[in-house]
Amino acid sequence: MDSSLNARRRSRELREVAEERLDVLVVGLGATGAGAALDAASRGLSVAAIDAHDLAFGTSRWSSKMIHGGLRYLAKGQVDVAYESAVERGILLRTTAPHLVAAHPYLLPLTKAVSRQQAALVMSGYRLGDSLRAAARTPRRLLPGPTRLSAARTRTLAPVLDGDGLRGALLSWDGRLLDDARLVVAIARTAAAQGARVLTRCRALRLTDRGALVRDELTGEEFDVRATTVINAAGVWAGTLDPEVKLRPSRGTHLVLAPGTLPGLIAGMHVPIPGETSRFALVLPQRDGRVHVGLTDEPVDGPVPDVPEAPEEDVRTLLEVLNGVLETRVTREAVAGAYAGLRPLLAADGRTADISRRHAVLSHDGVVTVVGGKLTTYRRMAEDAVDRAVSSAKLPAGRCRTRKIPLVGAGARPSGVPHRLAERYGSEAEAVHELVKAHPEEAGLGVTEGELIWSVRHEGALDEGDLLDRRTRIGLVKQDRDRALAAARAALDRMGRL
Repeated sequence: MDSSLNARRRSRELREVAEERLDVLVVGLGATGAGAALDAASRGLSVAAIDAHDLAFGTSRWSSKMIHGGLRYLAKGQVDVAYESAVERGILLRTTAPHLVAAHPYLLPLTKAVSRQQAALVMSGYRLGDSLRAAARTPRRLLPGPTRLSAARTRTLAPVLDGDGLRGALLSWDGRLLDDARLVVAIARTAAAQGARVLTRCRALRLTDRGALVRDELTGEEFDVRATTVINAAGVWAGTLDPEVKLRPSRGTHLVLAPGTLPGLIAGMHVPIPGETSRFALVLPQRDGRVHVGLTDEPVDGPVPDVPEAPEEDVRTLLEVLNGVLETRVTREAVAGAYAGLRPLLAADGRTADISRRHAVLSHDGVVTVVGGKLTTYRRMAEDAVDRAVSSAKLPAGRCRTRKIPLVGAGARPSGVPHRLAERYGSEAEAVHELVKAHPEEAGLGVTEGELIWSVRHEGALDEGDLLDRRTRIGLVKQDRDRALAAARAALDRMGRL
């Protein structure tokens, strides 16, 4: 169900892209692909970015919503990877997305299972991480330092913890996204503002050093897109477009616990995984009262599905780790939903949990492929990919500018608008609020029809899935999605009459 407004824009831009010769074609509109489109367009290059589905359709919407400084990489001696994460976290907090990224506290409960030696080692890691924060020039006011809490103070922030044998907790701070998919939408819209053509429902069938054969997934029409260079940012699907790229995807599963399951939980929690020295389960309370629990790290073989499923084995594993620190056990019935994402890791021997999260930029037959990495470092990954593309194709372009380009919504938040709108839309919240006042009907989780209309009008949403699964996250729980379908269709129908 396409709105006529977006359908007309899309049709016009498809014709233009098919008739022109571009400097850069980007394939994939997750965080890295959208970031590459923004980077290339901001250097003055002519750019189109396409995706077979929608913005943030793949891995970018299935993250832990963390913008982190790379403590896990420090534990493995990967100081360069940790420093890169700290630098990129600082850029998001200070400049590019302060409306979407903020500091959040995390507790590591000091239970009987955590020895004093292990606690001292973790605190040393936290302090090293804080040194990286300082080296990355992220001010303390944006990211407080670590400390140790008493058992009483720990229970005020996490009253659900089992008090028997609890010695307190280690408190650390890291960056957090309210919504990972909204970050991708903001990157893509900023790329469009810089002149990039951003086109969803366009599938790249074959890549060459002269462009790509593309199919319009709405009409079935196939056509050639001519480009001086192509950047393959298709994530876990990158290997299907470049057979030289060998990936070993890793599945990360998260649970969505029903509201009221962990009452009074204010801080996030890092829960040590038994038998692991530097891996923790993440417990993250949400604004809507739900709690997300993750994250598994399991290798995935065979064809890559469009939407991965969270297997019951992962659900049981995460509940077991969580229940190891709680006073009252969380049952399977409290799991309202679950989701899984696939990390596009380069193939290597050993466990996927041990594979480096360094990204890689590869060139083959005139196509530049960027894989690996993580959401936090999307901007640096995009910069490296565009640098390689510009160099290989000898394009007339300057240096990367995206460190200093605020994303859409990053300006001052307006006063007098609901806090929920301000933290989702930033400087655009006032304009969104006007639509909300005109169309206040609730779709679900506090999201109104006015916000859905905004997503169709300004964020390129074409159907119910775009609205419920990516522009908002109502679709994370099936029952919520089912209840919101009528509102999504009403918003699309309203815009379709324009």
